[in-house]
Parts: sequence; structure tokens; C-alpha cells
Amino acid sequence: MLPKLTPDEKNRYARHLLLPEIGEAGQQRIKSGSALLVGVGGLGSPVALYLAAAGIGRLGIVDSDIVDESNLPRQVLYTTGDVGMPKVEAAAAHLTRINPHVRVIPFRERFEKSNAARLAADYDLLLDCSDNFPTRQLINETCVQLGKPEVFGAVYHFEGQVSVFDARSGPCYHCIFPNPPSGEISKAIFSPVPGVIGLLQAAE
Repeated sequence: MLPKLTPDEKNRYARHLLLPEIGEAGQQRIKSGSALLVGVGGLGSPVALYLAAAGIGRLGIVDSDIVDESNLPRQVLYTTGDVGMPKVEAAAAHLTRINPHVRVIPFRERFEKSNAARLAADYDLLLDCSDNFPTRQLINETCVQLGKPEVFGAVYHFEGQVSVFDARSGPCYHCIFPNPPSGEISKAIFSPVPGVIGLLQAAE
């Protein structure tokens, strides 16, 4: 049975309820849904903001980093006062203020082989907002093994990519990118680009 919307939630999500493609039943499905967000940086910031604002019921956020001043132009979830704080702690605090109806679960750890299945097991889908190829491959591997869809995003300088992969009904990330390049991903990025790509990931 889908969870009922409270009067406050009906008021908060009023514009969603007006959409015939969503309506009250659709908003109830959003409320009952859960997502695990891997990486709360440039891509993860807009994804987290909009999933929380849209009323997803449970949002897990995985990141081991702390907020650095150089993050602020593109990681819009954070403020100057968050510099030096663990990203997941600062993110959880901000997201809860944005929407207290959403349960935000922070995991201050790296997404690795030793914990991937444990972290992902209780979520409907994963959002790949990572910044390195090994993590992207591991997210894909975990989704294939657990039978979960993955919303992929990536940015490079002035451009980006978004896709949804679900090995139960089509190709997975590894099918498209079987041989990831070696070396570090370029850290040069125009700050609005991850905002645009992250918004598309959230919409998907």
C-alpha cells in the first residue's frame, strides 16, 4: 500500500499533483521510493537538492570527502560555512532543512567492492555522480548483480552525458564503455555544466 500524503505534503507538492502524469498516486509513489546517490559533489549536489525537493521518501548519500573551498562554484549544495565539514554531514543538514519529509541517510565512506552491495541493497535505484572510472564500473557491476537501474551522469569541461541503464531490459554501462581509459579524469569544469547534467539525472 502506498503511503498517504499529509495535508502539508499535498500543499508542498501541489504543482506535481496538478500534472495528470503524476497526480496524487504518482506523488505517493515518489514518497515510497528510495535512491542511493554515489558522490555528493558537482553532479550530486543538484541531484540531491531536486530529489529532496520533489519528495523522494528516502535518500542515501555516499561520499568520503570534506567540503573544500574550490568545490563551491559547482557544488551548490554547500556554503562557505561548510568548508572543512564532511560532505555527507553538511549535505544531510541542508537537505533536511529543504524538506523535512525526506529521510536522508549519510554514509561517510567510499563506494568500494567491500561495501557496495551492502550500501545499495535497500534502495530502488542508484545514481552515479562519481568522478572516476573505477567507481563508475563498480556502480554498474553492483546494479547488474542486484537487478537495479542506474542513472548515470558525467561532465567534462563544457559538456556532459546522461543515461539510464538497466541490465534487466537493455544494455548496461559496461556494455557501452567496456574499456574505460586509464588515468585521472580532468578536474577542469565550467561550473554550470554539472548543474545542468545533475538536473537531468534527477528528472530521469
